[in-house]
Amino acid sequence: MAYAPRLLTLPADRPRLTRALVAASGAATTLVFAPWSLAWAAPLVLLPLLFVCLTQSPREAGGHAFWYGLGLFLTGTYWIYISVVVFGQAPAWIALVLMVGLAAIMAAWLFLAGYLIARLAHGEPLLLLVVAPAGWVLVEWLRGWVASGFPWLAFGYSQVDTPLAGWAPVGGIYAASFAVVLSSAGLLAATFTAGRQRWVALLAGVLPWVAGAGLAVIDWTRPDGDGFRVTILQAGLSQDQKWRPENRQATLDFYRDNTRIARGSTLVVWPEVAVPSLLSRERAFVRQLQSDARESGQAILFGVLEDVDDRGTQRIYNSLLMLDGQRLQAYRKRHLVPFGEYFPVPARVREWMRMMSLPHSDLSAGDDAPSLLVMPDGTRLAGMICYEDAYNGEQRYALPDAGVLVNVSNDAWFGDSIAPHQHLQIARMRSLEAGRPAVRATNTGISAFIGHDGELLSTGPQFRPATLTNAVQPRTGATPFARAGNLPVLLLSLLLLAGVRLRHR
Repeated sequence: MAYAPRLLTLPADRPRLTRALVAASGAATTLVFAPWSLAWAAPLVLLPLLFVCLTQSPREAGGHAFWYGLGLFLTGTYWIYISVVVFGQAPAWIALVLMVGLAAIMAAWLFLAGYLIARLAHGEPLLLLVVAPAGWVLVEWLRGWVASGFPWLAFGYSQVDTPLAGWAPVGGIYAASFAVVLSSAGLLAATFTAGRQRWVALLAGVLPWVAGAGLAVIDWTRPDGDGFRVTILQAGLSQDQKWRPENRQATLDFYRDNTRIARGSTLVVWPEVAVPSLLSRERAFVRQLQSDARESGQAILFGVLEDVDDRGTQRIYNSLLMLDGQRLQAYRKRHLVPFGEYFPVPARVREWMRMMSLPHSDLSAGDDAPSLLVMPDGTRLAGMICYEDAYNGEQRYALPDAGVLVNVSNDAWFGDSIAPHQHLQIARMRSLEAGRPAVRATNTGISAFIGHDGELLSTGPQFRPATLTNAVQPRTGATPFARAGNLPVLLLSLLLLAGVRLRHR
């Protein structure tokens, strides 16, 4: 027992050592996400940080939380370096500044979480059960929303294959995150208490898993119609090859020829910007596709850069177009990627970027409330392009009317890294939240068919051409999340923190 007091004061006495340990814990947290998916360890890797929040001052707890976040985001988003240097052809120092800068900004959000939890917990183990999940979820939501946000690596994503996934249709990704942190806080509080309080803490640690398993058996939505066959096409060209002029015709031939082969499918889906050109330059090709669709009775979905003359102003959209032999429908990407698809910088910085041969022109964002894509049989599709599906509120525009989610992406920017696996895990969470199947087409993988419960029905290979065909069953009805979004979880978290604050006063 003599070691216990020494352990309690270690973060204050040896802050460099304990911050290094907490940073290592943050780095280990990456392992709970895809592709390793050690989801069971999620409550465990958070224990060192919550220990500091319970035993140290708010400032010490915030500092440790910052280092935890730095370890998490440097290891969990190192693929930014690949996209900027390998495929963006930018100098290495720029990539390092962007990668470390983003990690530091995200870690600063965790400083706020650590400070808030320590400030309100007041060293009381049972209060940690309230303030840790509530404080963590509020900050996790804020970092995914403020200034466009970066919701990557939210804790709940790691739980798509565990009983905690049952919380997703009820309260979304942040309900799953709440459950993870509550479970971790319960384990820690149980070691600091005895008697009845220990049983309360243990119950808090176990209850999210038991309740999640019970919620997972509820079918919140129901089948709609007979379903239909869908084919996903993936050319498999790496980012450095995709836009080469000598590869253009072969790429167009691959997609058109394989679409004609897949005549048994009602819907054929190509990836984001599958057509490596501006739409205005491919009018003849689009007319050919429209003729093919009219002859086969298919609907064809494909990504392209859609250039539009808007009252003399040239606008370019990252678009998902659908042909059905009769009409052309479009979904235009709404949530653009900062410093990837638009550059929120002054004119002088933009001029410097141009001189450095860096991308410097902006794409335009689509309408905030776009129309659904409607197939000839009346099935409505909810389109999401690439990074948009990382924002769980983005898909609610289409619910409950849409029967199927369609996500097209280009994860070729990140090479053979963990990013495509993480992105697929995020797409699975969107299906869980909405209670809808998803069709996911990517340029180099991982293309997939996802069930309405987040189950992977079929996946394709990476970095080579692929054709995937599967039956898709549209769904109708609405999950609690589809009706209310993140609001209930956020309100609950605010009320819990406000209640604890009033108790202290």
